[in-house]
Amino acid sequence: MTPDALRDLVVDVLKEYKAVDVVALKVSDATVITDYMVIASGTSSRHVASLADNVGQTIKQHGLPINGIEGQQAAEWVLLDLGDVLVHLMQQEPRRFYDLERLWGDLPTDTETSV
Repeated sequence: MTPDALRDLVVDVLKEYKAVDVVALKVSDATVITDYMVIASGTSSRHVASLADNVGQTIKQHGLPINGIEGQQAAEWVLLDLGDVLVHLMQQEPRRFYDLERLWGDLPTDTETSV
């Protein structure tokens, strides 16, 4: 699956499960780690955990690898490493505090979607 298609798949799943303020940033010009960072919020730890579970299940259903998942227990900030796409799922307060969009803000935003 191409990085663009993987990004779109992740964004679609997040929209379907009512993630808040879904943003996909193209970071391939700034880092060799990944091509895209997808950032989204959940309304509670249960919602963040559910978003992470649903993204993970969808990735597995497509036969794609998950390189790692961090933060699932507390579910304040869950990171899914999908290789070409890093997915940051955060509760709203940590998202405001860490402000990843501002940190990577000089880069072109490939997809911005609020749900």
